Amino acid sequence: MTSPFPTRRRMVLAGALAAAMLTACAPASAEDAKAPEPGIISVSGEGVAAIAPDMAVVSLTVLREAETARAALDANNEAMAAVLAAMKEEGIAERDLQTGAFSIQPRWVYPQNQNGTTEQPRITGYSVNNTLSVRIRDLSRLGAILDSSVSLGVNQGGDVIFTNDDQDTIRETARLDAIAKAKAKAEAMVEALGVSLGRITQISENAYAAPPMPMMRAEMAMAAQKADSAVPVASGENEYRVTVSVSWEIMQ
Repeated sequence: MTSPFPTRRRMVLAGALAAAMLTACAPASAEDAKAPEPGIISVSGEGVAAIAPDMAVVSLTVLREAETARAALDANNEAMAAVLAAMKEEGIAERDLQTGAFSIQPRWVYPQNQNGTTEQPRITGYSVNNTLSVRIRDLSRLGAILDSSVSLGVNQGGDVIFTNDDQDTIRETARLDAIAKAKAKAEAMVEALGVSLGRITQISENAYAAPPMPMMRAEMAMAAQKADSAVPVASGENEYRVTVSVSWEIMQ
């Protein structure tokens, strides 16, 4: 049977179909091909800045006990007022004196009968704690101030933490050290691989300080006090550490 389409028309349609199939299967041009993602190198460096402290923070606590809350509070107020006055005489500014904690607590007893049963608990007295936080900016006066505070009735606390007033500048020194170390490490690695560093893709840091541990507590110092001697102190050095993590693209 004769086809309804002329021979020439059938040939044209077949050629067009073949051309379309070849176009769909042809690979993309160099311009259309996506460039491979660059490799990434990630390194970290730790910078350290060590410096002598220029300030101490001291925690001084006055504890007083009495049969009534009123009596315990009055005794505590009298002792703490003397401590505050002494701090100001030592040249401590108002901004460097701060009440850190205050509490009034009953003293409970739980008596037992001869048969071993517990009687109703009762209050036998009260204790009052008042804690003063003192920033001492002249470290040469630290020992004398501790001695004076204990003589005036401070009988708890006494933790001493050495620190620095301008910590931002010190951390900046450690930060620049960390960045230099991270970059040197990355450059050494890519040089060994025969490639080079590209643009930075990510950077982060983690900073912390490592001051000396608190040096003493006042209740321990009391037993060793002499009437005419100040508390010996050693301030040491504070270390400020900054870790910087950096990622670069690798240029090949």
